[in-house]
Amino acid sequence: MTQDRKVAIVTGASRGIGAAIATRLAKDGLAVVINYAGNAAQADELAGQIRKIGGEALPVRADVSDPAAVTALFDAAEKAFGGVDVLVNNAGIMTLGRIADVDDAAFTRQVDINFRGTFNTLREAGKRLRQGGRIVNLSTSVVGLKFENYGVYAATKAAVETLTAIMAKELRGRNTTVNAVAPGPTGTALFLDGKSPELIEKLSKMNPLERLGTPDDIAAAVAFLVGPDGAWINGQTLRANGGMV
Repeated sequence: MTQDRKVAIVTGASRGIGAAIATRLAKDGLAVVINYAGNAAQADELAGQIRKIGGEALPVRADVSDPAAVTALFDAAEKAFGGVDVLVNNAGIMTLGRIADVDDAAFTRQVDINFRGTFNTLREAGKRLRQGGRIVNLSTSVVGLKFENYGVYAATKAAVETLTAIMAKELRGRNTTVNAVAPGPTGTALFLDGKSPELIEKLSKMNPLERLGTPDDIAAAVAFLVGPDGAWINGQTLRANGGMV
């Protein structure tokens, strides 16, 4: 493996938006660490696809809610590629329900993955990212929309946006940017599953462009922030939702 490429860790990268981000960054010339929590076959398949187009990819299993696992994730990236330049925090879960009805297990799991998991990787990146690094956290446009039944999920992502803005200031002197991308409704299998055609149509018409986002739309926003053209954007949340909010 070459040592001259920039290196990106993408969490939750085995499918959906994470896979699109990993693929786009690889096409842009970065070596990519494909973090996954459970599905090794999907991560291996994605790594193979990236290698076929001339990229470098390494699947690494790690539960981002576990600090020791996150440390091991960065260790694996440094061992394989010599260092880490980019962190994309994509790993996340969503359980819908009225605040009055959310049970302790659903609350704790979302906090553990979405909030604690992002904190764990940010803490590690704050110590180990090379000079001139880039961090992009995935939020959600529901923070602005405030849909019913999304209370706990949206709250964890609002916390992520706050961490984003503060860490951008804390990394003063490192030439490192920290931003967030907040997708709106995006046509992933996870999003589409269980929704009626009528609901999908309604959601797709809510923004002025009158369509769902695609994983590639979100990957393009991340790639902009990671790349040289996004170097002056720092401490911001980019709402990639077609104008919905």
